[in-house]
Amino acid sequence: MPIKNRFAELLPEIIEWRRDLHEHPEILFETHRTSAIVAEKLKEFGCDEIVTGIGRTGVVAVIKGKTDTSGKVIGLRADMDALPMQEQTDLPYKSKVDGAMHACGHDGHTAMLLGAAKYLSETRNFDGTVVLIFQPAEEGGGGGKEMCDDGMMDRWGIQEVYGMHNWPGLPVGQFAIRPGAFFASADQFEMVVEGKGGHAAKPHLALDTTVVASHIVIALQTIASRIVSPVEQVVVSVTSFETSSKAFNVIPQTVHLRGTVRALSDETRDLAEKSLISIAEGTAAAFGATATVKYKRGYPVMVNSEAQTEFAAEVAKSVAGKCDFADYTMGGEDFSFMLQERPGAYIFVGNGEGHDVHHPKYVFSDETMPAGCSWWAGIVEQRMPAA
Repeated sequence: MPIKNRFAELLPEIIEWRRDLHEHPEILFETHRTSAIVAEKLKEFGCDEIVTGIGRTGVVAVIKGKTDTSGKVIGLRADMDALPMQEQTDLPYKSKVDGAMHACGHDGHTAMLLGAAKYLSETRNFDGTVVLIFQPAEEGGGGGKEMCDDGMMDRWGIQEVYGMHNWPGLPVGQFAIRPGAFFASADQFEMVVEGKGGHAAKPHLALDTTVVASHIVIALQTIASRIVSPVEQVVVSVTSFETSSKAFNVIPQTVHLRGTVRALSDETRDLAEKSLISIAEGTAAAFGATATVKYKRGYPVMVNSEAQTEFAAEVAKSVAGKCDFADYTMGGEDFSFMLQERPGAYIFVGNGEGHDVHHPKYVFSDETMPAGCSWWAGIVEQRMPAA
């Protein structure tokens, strides 16, 4: 694999950075230590500008090329936050924070972009400007949106933006990408089903919310099987079912349901939301009960731009020799907010065999990092070749 020699030399140092971040995971916008370390490293590298506090705890840095006749400005984004879960590995550098773990590899993403930043600061072998984006709160907090809402794109004149995620199951150092819709929208819903509580031995005198809510759970599956076109992708999952009573002999007055809806187009997303509310309310009414639904829209569909995806794939081929065509994923990704503001692309880099992301025994492969760093550097040097 043609990896830049400098990244092979830097690998022990980059690994050290990542493992330190792994030992000290921080959740959502609480990436204070991580952000401080990132800013300190960027200062050591000699970046031309470093700004903290974008999107609360995000960090943005600027590196200028040897020349700037192109006027191009490219953004490179890595996420920094961990997940609120307990690590179950035996790694010598396992998490030291109870209830927090880098189980999605964001420590690796941050370390790879830092490695690319060091190389680009040293060489500056490009014609234009690169803007490094270190983002908090990807895991459900919408940190990407907050950085955009802080005016990041306009403030630094970003014209294109690129992101990367490690992908278990894809061979180490290989790449995969697809144009258009790639990651699904990620919405949440809650509903309260209310009937009439009573004694479990006298169900005829009650209005059993457990039965009503069960019918709603089953009926919601018809959104995918009978309402949305079978050639479209949608997921409706009820993930929590809680009654207002824990007793063996009580029919509960209320049942609280929670869940998520995922779609790969805005049209399907709209239809799924409308149908979910209608089905819940109608099914409850058929039994004489009520269902009150709260529907919250989360991350939008992440859509890769055609031209930038083609370019990102060519850079990947120059690093790894090939770039696979990626499958859709119904996971959510708040890089989608950045792609709504600027054209760009998001790519997978292989993490090899092992546990999937969000698993308590997930392990980021340090062998992935030279390829990831080389891809970041290639995006800059090939998009803005030195004059």
